[in-house]
Amino acid sequence: MIETILYEEPNTRSRFLEAPCLQEREQYLYHLQRRGYGPGYLRTTSGLMLRVIQFMGLTRLRMVELEEIERASQTWAAYRGPDRRGKVGETTMRFPRVAKSWLRFHGQLAEPTAPIHPYETEITAFREFLRRTNGAAPGTILGYSTRAKLFLSWLVTEGGELSRVTLNEVDKYLEGRCSEGLTLLTIASYSQSLRAFFLYAERHGWCRTGLARGIRNPTAQKFDPDPRGPKWADVRRMLRHESKKTTAQGLRANAILLLCSIYALRSSEVTRLRLIDIDWREETFCVQRAKRGGYQRYPLQYEVGEAILRYLKVRPRCDCRNVFVTFQGPHRPMLNFGMWNIVNRRYKALGIESKNRGPHSLRHACATQLLKKGTSLKDIADFLGHRNTEAVSIYAKFDTRSLRQVAAFSLKGL
Repeated sequence: MIETILYEEPNTRSRFLEAPCLQEREQYLYHLQRRGYGPGYLRTTSGLMLRVIQFMGLTRLRMVELEEIERASQTWAAYRGPDRRGKVGETTMRFPRVAKSWLRFHGQLAEPTAPIHPYETEITAFREFLRRTNGAAPGTILGYSTRAKLFLSWLVTEGGELSRVTLNEVDKYLEGRCSEGLTLLTIASYSQSLRAFFLYAERHGWCRTGLARGIRNPTAQKFDPDPRGPKWADVRRMLRHESKKTTAQGLRANAILLLCSIYALRSSEVTRLRLIDIDWREETFCVQRAKRGGYQRYPLQYEVGEAILRYLKVRPRCDCRNVFVTFQGPHRPMLNFGMWNIVNRRYKALGIESKNRGPHSLRHACATQLLKKGTSLKDIADFLGHRNTEAVSIYAKFDTRSLRQVAAFSLKGL
């Protein structure tokens, strides 16, 4: 790789070939290349590995402590010799990162083992129960298991035990989280997660019986009278503004915003969209529902299809089969946090007011607009992927006392 890809100049190539640990360096570079990193990143990493060898005095790979990497990193930060290239701050931060990654790849980094959680076995069993038996969505499994783990961590610090835990301790924990500034709706989600965990724990005899029945959700307003999404006029203004973008990031953002706005998709549903889910011949695409499970087929609206095609022309070529991937290697599916940043930045740039500022706010805006257009609640529920019409009221805010009868409204051409 160093001969054929990274360096063509004979003097530079020979310097890299004659340095120690050639085989180990090439193995790591091949690993990075398979993960999708480009030649520029590989050249930078290759150069920093030489600095790691130089400032750590390596003639062969050996087990290295974190303290040794830190000392070498400080020496490299103070170095101002002729081999120093690039910004000092950038290369200083990259030095320990490259050293740790390279040594970890070869199993030569002596890292302190993280302490095992006292209830790791119970948390893992609970997570598997949610995945296999309940068929819960990945986000639900992560949320439930994380909240249960947070409570058990607090219980250990308080000197308590799962086998002897009481409702008073559960109440004390929830009151403490509430005093930290968590909203009542968030506390309700904690209560629901703990209730599910204690139901599972009771079946296995890990705790006293009756704890789950004693956990009650706090009294909170179920329906917020204020809209949680932007006005539809602001959504259309944002889409018009994004349709003019020609950069790769802009084309990707435009396709994502259209899917979230026109089809009211959740961020996880957009990130999981695969290339094979789009049928260009039939002009339809399938969405794997995040909560209800299964797939739902939609007609591919013309403007949305054109936006996706424009993005696919600049999409990085990689093994990842998801539609939306990161532009920076290694190319991988976008995360929900990246989706949130895309929407929030557009809101800030255009001065759009919204209580929620992520992709879910566009789902709220779409549902509200459908209701205003006279779409029946059943059609809205089906369109959003809900099991029943009751859940629609979470997204489309309306006054139940003055709700009029709405006629069925075709979604064709939306």
